[in-house]
Amino acid sequence: MKTTAQFFKALSDETRLRILALLVCGELCVCDLMAVLDLPQSTVSRHLAYLRHAGLVEDRLAGAGEAPVLTRARHREALEEAAGALARALEAPPEAPELLAEDMRLALRELGRITGRVDVEELLDVVFRDFCIGK
Repeated sequence: MKTTAQFFKALSDETRLRILALLVCGELCVCDLMAVLDLPQSTVSRHLAYLRHAGLVEDRLAGAGEAPVLTRARHREALEEAAGALARALEAPPEAPELLAEDMRLALRELGRITGRVDVEELLDVVFRDFCIGK
């Protein structure tokens, strides 16, 4: 439970979310992140340390600087899907709250793929799809 809490705390800061969004596109060194985010090195490094502690990024030495990257391809894919769902949710018309709710559900499902939290519906879907005779 503590790991899950650390993960969500890591996602609770706007700067860390911006860093993850940048890293989804590829490896960036700290100096690149500083330039894009317009933040000092100490602030960027502190946020990267938080993301590293949560298991979301790792360091790679690349020449004189370190290039943080998302730790797993599946994390990158899940974050891309979650970001897309959240972007669609923001564009949902106010008269259609069911569209907003569905996009929020999809974003939560993608984050659940990273944290290991599984919805009952997903579990039943796998059971009936893979184990039921006649399907």
